[in-house]
Amino acid sequence: MTEPVNVSRHALVSTCNALLQPARFKDYGPNGLQVEGKEHVGHIVSGVTASRALIEVAIDAKADAIFVHHGLFWRGQDGAVTGWMKQRLALLLAHDINLLAYHLPLDAHPELGNNAQLGQRLGLKVAGSFGDQDLGLLGECVDGQGFASVNDLAHTLAQVLQRTPVVVPGAGRPIRRIAWCTGGAQGFFEAAIAAGADAFITGEISEPQAHLARETGVAFLACGHHATERFGAPAVAAHVAAQLGLTHQFIDIDNPA
Repeated sequence: MTEPVNVSRHALVSTCNALLQPARFKDYGPNGLQVEGKEHVGHIVSGVTASRALIEVAIDAKADAIFVHHGLFWRGQDGAVTGWMKQRLALLLAHDINLLAYHLPLDAHPELGNNAQLGQRLGLKVAGSFGDQDLGLLGECVDGQGFASVNDLAHTLAQVLQRTPVVVPGAGRPIRRIAWCTGGAQGFFEAAIAAGADAFITGEISEPQAHLARETGVAFLACGHHATERFGAPAVAAHVAAQLGLTHQFIDIDNPA
C-alpha cells in the first residue's frame, strides 16, 4: 500500500478552491481556510459542522486538517471570542489543526456537492436548476417511472437518510418531477412550485410552507438539515485527499435538526 504523504497547507487550500470555486458565490460567511494550523497536512477529517464534538474526535484521530460545510464564522456575529467560540478555537489552535469550511460552494458542486450527492442516492437525474444562485436542482427519476405517491418518496428518503421526514403531501398526485435543495432551503419552495415540481425536498420546514403545499398541491418533504447535508463534505474531502495522496476519514456527529 502506498504510504500517505504530507502536502503543504497552501496546496490543500488551493486544490479545494480550484474544485469548489468559492469566488462564484455570494455567501453568509468566509469560504476556504478559516483557522490556520500546521504548515503540512497528511490526514484530513471531514464532518458537517465545526462543532466542539467534531474537533475533539478529530484531535483523537490525529487530524492535521478538518474539512466542513458549516464553519465557525457567519455574517452577523459580533466577533467576540468568548464561550463556545473560545472553546472551539482554543482546541484548534492548541493542536495546530487547519479548519477549512465551504458553505454554498459545497452545496452547489455538480458532482460532489450536497445537492448532487443527495440526488444520486435518490436515483434522480438532474434536468435543471432553480432558486437563488441556481442552488436548487430539478429532475426526475433515472428510470423515468418516478414515485407512485409521496409516501413512496418519503419511504425512500427515510431509508437513504435514516431519518423520518416531515411530509405535507400536497394533492397526493404521483411524483414525477422533483425539486430539491439540502439544508435550510425552505425559502426555495415557491421557486420549486414555479418550476413545475410535484414535490420539493429540503432539510427544514417553516410555518408558511405547509399552507403553500396544501394550496398548490405540491408535496413538501423536510428531511433534516444535518441529514440532507452529510454527503458533500466527505465526498469532496475524499476526492481531494485522493488527488493529493492524503488520508481521509469522515466523522459524523449526529444532529436531530
